[in-house]
Amino acid sequence: MPHIVIISSSIRKGRNSHRTALYFKNFIENKALASVELLDLKAYNFPLFEERLRFFDQPTALMLEFAEKIKNADGVLIVTPEYNGGYPSSLKNVIDLLYDEWKRKPVAISTNSGGPFGGTQVITSLQFSLWKIGAWTVPAMFPVPKVQDAFDEEGIPSDQAGTDKRAKAFIDELLWCINAKSKMP
Repeated sequence: MPHIVIISSSIRKGRNSHRTALYFKNFIENKALASVELLDLKAYNFPLFEERLRFFDQPTALMLEFAEKIKNADGVLIVTPEYNGGYPSSLKNVIDLLYDEWKRKPVAISTNSGGPFGGTQVITSLQFSLWKIGAWTVPAMFPVPKVQDAFDEEGIPSDQAGTDKRAKAFIDELLWCINAKSKMP
């Protein structure tokens, strides 16, 4: 069974995108599609990026733990809000912290916003950052418009059937990429 790490990117108070991360954790576990682990960047409280992990003289235990979890994951699902047309610095921070851990890693992206576009304005800049470090971004997207209405605080969707149908196609694409990567030399 593949192992998927979900990164919940928002660290601010009243964050709504974390609801989407909780939904995906529950969805993947309940459908027994993969083992799953939620990495909440709010819990890590990383310092601002100053250097790649491999160049740190004394990386923190949390930095090493995070790097190991990304390295050992078969795939990563990033859940990110859109802030003013971009993704949060907390996410940019951990993308830049690592390098080899991202190489050829299948990465699916779910964007979220409080407005009607679901964070779609952020997808290209996030994909570009991931491409530059060699990650394999999954072509399927999962935008969530009006995220505050789409999920409750526990990650329960307001439209269970519709959300599950979209999520199945999205996660299937990530799983396909994970499977394809496992067959590559």
